[in-house]
Amino acid sequence: MSVPTVPDSGRWAASRAVAWLKTARTLNNRMSLVSRSRSTVFGLMVGISALGTAAFAIRQRHVAQRVRDYTASVQESATPANADPYEQRDVEDLPLPVRRYFETVLQEGQQHVTQVRLTQAGQFRLGGADAAWHPFTARQIYSVSPPGFIWDAEIELAPLVSARVLDAYVDDEGLLRANLFGAIPVASAGPDRQMNEAELQRYLSETPWFPTALLPAAGVSWDGIDDRTARATISGGDVTASGEFHFDKSGYLRRLTADRYRQDTDTTSPWVGRYGTYEKRNGMEIPTEAEVGWETAEGAVPYWRGEITEIEYRTG
Repeated sequence: MSVPTVPDSGRWAASRAVAWLKTARTLNNRMSLVSRSRSTVFGLMVGISALGTAAFAIRQRHVAQRVRDYTASVQESATPANADPYEQRDVEDLPLPVRRYFETVLQEGQQHVTQVRLTQAGQFRLGGADAAWHPFTARQIYSVSPPGFIWDAEIELAPLVSARVLDAYVDDEGLLRANLFGAIPVASAGPDRQMNEAELQRYLSETPWFPTALLPAAGVSWDGIDDRTARATISGGDVTASGEFHFDKSGYLRRLTADRYRQDTDTTSPWVGRYGTYEKRNGMEIPTEAEVGWETAEGAVPYWRGEITEIEYRTG
């Protein structure tokens, strides 16, 4: 999917407003600069006022339209993953911990999920273990076949300062876009092979919210590691993504680990997701709380933690 072009007036406004950010390289350090510096916030407000509300509004509309376009692409491309309801015999050849997981979270006759719409609330951290947490709200849309998602979030960086962040995997392409006040671009990544794989990994890590997407019928293959761990692999376009799923003795997924591309270091790093507070939604047991972070020599450094506030499924 091609990215819409930026109107000239919006491009001029954005370039003027972000001149102070030219030395920053990533979403992490750019946005953390804003959250730490009151003088920067004041300068941004003055700059926006000087640029004029018209150009600023044009850019906001452009960003909002881009989100709508990507959302429509995910929704329109979705097709049923499997017309037959789930039966336990569908998983009898899978590794023991995976079979136990499906027997725990699914029930006989469960319809396969084709699309998901949810909302989230939580906190996002920009930086290392000592960095501050910032509240966020988000809405997210998924398709199962083909795999895809749109995460449209608003992160509060400081009083009166927020960033609209689009993280997505659409048409086999992964991308990230961040805009202060929903208008001023401060970060952009992908689509490229590394981001495509990283965003497909994110999709895989979030399928426990709609667990029929982890069935072989949805294109996921499983390899057993031990009686509590198995590796899941999924393909999208010309890339594959995988992760190790760690289950408890009752069959619930509690943790996912993988090596994932990290934009700020331009390399792969150990990545971990944790899942908790299972609740039954639409007949399926799903984790309604989660945390995501990087594994470092000093231990895990979470950067995202949140909960599902609403979730809706389309099945069949």
